[in-house]
Amino acid sequence: MPDQPQTPTPTLSQLFDAEPDRLSRLSLEAAGLYFDLSKTHLDHALIQAGIERADRMGFDTARDALFTGDVVNASEGRPATHVAERGSGAPEDVDLATVRRQRMRALVDAIEAGAFGDITGVLHIGIGGSVLGPALLVDALGRRSSRLTVRFLSNIDGAAFDEAVKPLDPATTLVVVASKTFTTQETLANFEAARGWLRSAGVADPDGQVIAVTAKPDAALETGIDESRILQFGEGVGGRYSLWSSVGVTAALALGWDAFEELLEGAAEMDRHFRFADAEANMPLLAAFADRHYVEDRGCQGRGVFAYDERLRLLPSYLQQLEMESNGKSVTKEGKPIHHPTAPITWGGTGTDAQHAVFQLLHQGTVITPVEFIAVRDAEDDQDPEHHRLLLLNAFAQGAALMQGKASEDPQRAYSGNRPSSTILLEKLDPRSLGALIAFYEHRTFANAALLGINPFDQFGVELGKQIARQLADDADTESLDPSTRALIKRAGV
Repeated sequence: MPDQPQTPTPTLSQLFDAEPDRLSRLSLEAAGLYFDLSKTHLDHALIQAGIERADRMGFDTARDALFTGDVVNASEGRPATHVAERGSGAPEDVDLATVRRQRMRALVDAIEAGAFGDITGVLHIGIGGSVLGPALLVDALGRRSSRLTVRFLSNIDGAAFDEAVKPLDPATTLVVVASKTFTTQETLANFEAARGWLRSAGVADPDGQVIAVTAKPDAALETGIDESRILQFGEGVGGRYSLWSSVGVTAALALGWDAFEELLEGAAEMDRHFRFADAEANMPLLAAFADRHYVEDRGCQGRGVFAYDERLRLLPSYLQQLEMESNGKSVTKEGKPIHHPTAPITWGGTGTDAQHAVFQLLHQGTVITPVEFIAVRDAEDDQDPEHHRLLLLNAFAQGAALMQGKASEDPQRAYSGNRPSSTILLEKLDPRSLGALIAFYEHRTFANAALLGINPFDQFGVELGKQIARQLADDADTESLDPSTRALIKRAGV
């Protein structure tokens, strides 16, 4: 039989014309955030197909397991307990998290009371989630209220160390070392450098100005840190999900304990939405339906995230790790190959800067990329309100232009339109709203994983390169390496 003619896929404009309730149905409020998915290609059929897929893949069971403390990280045989850090998990996990948070609170109170002397700055050392989360919190919320000079150090590059400590006074700096296992090479190397920096500045007891944050307190003890200055978090809290735990101590110090508690409550509110909202109005799940459509049906290999607020400039980097380390997998949780795309490449920037850098490709390029705009209604700057008005209008105009396009007799000035975008609008950027926003992305990542049948809580893909680097650092034989790598090592003299 000859191929049947394909029914043309409706454009975004056609979807608006065909669905009078489209805006109200796909623009929803959850946990104080406003989500507009109406400029995506989600329609009744795609949403229904997504719900059927979720049922088929056991989404409800997986979600329940996350919140009841059952094993969801099958490859490592443990639950994912980050939701318990904000009171949303199994009672026994919540109780443990509460005890650890009380210890963290006591340490924060002691530091503020002068138990560590006069502290004016914090050097927070870690890598990956041990840095990205706290750095996002402090950068987003601490520009006006931070009581300390806070610097974050992750890269093992010595230039990064020099830059991080430049504004800090070693005599009044608290060093926070965050590492889940307390074995990470880059973190321990930077920790030793920090000790040397304190010692060379005449600090008599460098370790007296150090706090360790880890799931392996014995490993921290072995480095010489006193037990009274070790904060623990649970084995079930993955690094990229750890800002809610003791890893957030730097944010609590910089922003104040009340702000940290508000952050947790905002996340808990999003937890409740994700756990109990019907599928048709469940924002993390609907966003995951859109993600699956664009990656699997339309071949989109990336998703752009653009924060139209300078305070959220670190959010795209944070989401890169959250989404790509969680769902950048090629096998199911049972270890079987997946024969369709999993996670797209998450990338992005800050508006309006990005408009003059990468939006050419978004509007006229051949690579179709779903775009996400994040904006904040109320500004907190000292400039004429017109600045913020123009910022918001630019964000909304970009979404309109991507969808509408513009015809022109000059092909170089023609815009095809029908390019998808979504928008998240915060009323204001405060700890509660930021907590809800980050939790939304966590649950969106989890929903994608459930729809794919993969484990979002392990990350074995980062291990091989680290293993080879450790072998080379120990002067291992290089003959097993490829000729290119051997030549690079020889030429660099390392």
